[in-house]
Amino acid sequence: MKCKQEGVTIYNKDKAFHGYTLFAPMGCPDTWLMDMEGNMAHHWKMPERPGSYSKLISNGHLFYGCKMDVERRKSAGAEPFSGYGGIIREVDWDNHLIWEYEDPFLHHDFYRMKNGNTMVLKWMEVPEEIAKKIKGGVPGSEEKGKIWGDVFEEITPEGKVAWRWVAHENLDPESDSICPLCPRKEWTHANSCVVLGNGDLLTCFRALNNVCIIDRQSGEIKWEWGNSLGQLAHPHDPHPLPNGNIMIFDNGAHRALTEVNCSIVVEVDRQKKEIVWEYRSNPAHLFYSSVCSGTQRLPNGNILICSTTQGRLFEITPQKEIVWEYYSPYYGEIDNGVVNWIFRAYRYGIDIIKGLK
Repeated sequence: MKCKQEGVTIYNKDKAFHGYTLFAPMGCPDTWLMDMEGNMAHHWKMPERPGSYSKLISNGHLFYGCKMDVERRKSAGAEPFSGYGGIIREVDWDNHLIWEYEDPFLHHDFYRMKNGNTMVLKWMEVPEEIAKKIKGGVPGSEEKGKIWGDVFEEITPEGKVAWRWVAHENLDPESDSICPLCPRKEWTHANSCVVLGNGDLLTCFRALNNVCIIDRQSGEIKWEWGNSLGQLAHPHDPHPLPNGNIMIFDNGAHRALTEVNCSIVVEVDRQKKEIVWEYRSNPAHLFYSSVCSGTQRLPNGNILICSTTQGRLFEITPQKEIVWEYYSPYYGEIDNGVVNWIFRAYRYGIDIIKGLK
């Protein structure tokens, strides 16, 4: 069933940040660059549908993840969990291939580092002796008796591993417990990776309901927030803001002590571990995406929000006024059916895009 609204439905020219919005419909093998009126200014046609999303990196190239053939992944022993990818590519404005990296265990996110390497996120089977100690989750819901965890790897342009962090080597199987309503096939379900200025890694463990920073040198968790007192409910896309705070899309799935599911965007003071700003709709249920999704703080202080399962992109002011809104008309079939989902989206200034053409 298609949504009742399609295209740009709100556009306040006086308050919106003017630029171009980049997005990749999850059911279609395409990435689109759209102006504020909803006109498509550029188009990259891909051979496969997205594994997650596309973004422009510092050299102006398109960096994106896409889905490896399922049979190829299965032959390598990679289970088709949600968010699976398998291929990361870098292409230029005219869609010429610049760089490619393949691994059937890749999923969700990737990050091009300042040194030219790429941080990737992969699945790894948790050893049996550790898996049996993991608390939480629905009993008996392992994948063929196995539990999978996450590993981060820094990949050189030549495809070599320069650094690695393995979840089951650094987490506690008893205290880092799975949400009781989630299956036990995945322990952590990481969905993001951001390399900070000092080399530390900011990530989000959806099944553990927490956001954390991994110390680059020691591998220890040096900062975490979200898994106490029901602060977060299966979040996505944590990223640092210029003021040092962290912005998080809190999906709201399996939220404790609530009758109505809703999503919330929160800005967290990293030092105080307190929410200093948040956005939720009124009534609350009008803004809800149980999976994926993300945000971007724009140069004028506004926030671009991607609500995945609504196929909705919208921009709000710090005072929470919606000044731009778009519903995707691009539908395609994914594992969840025929949908207009968008994993994440990014807005780029007019001058930036002019420099790429």
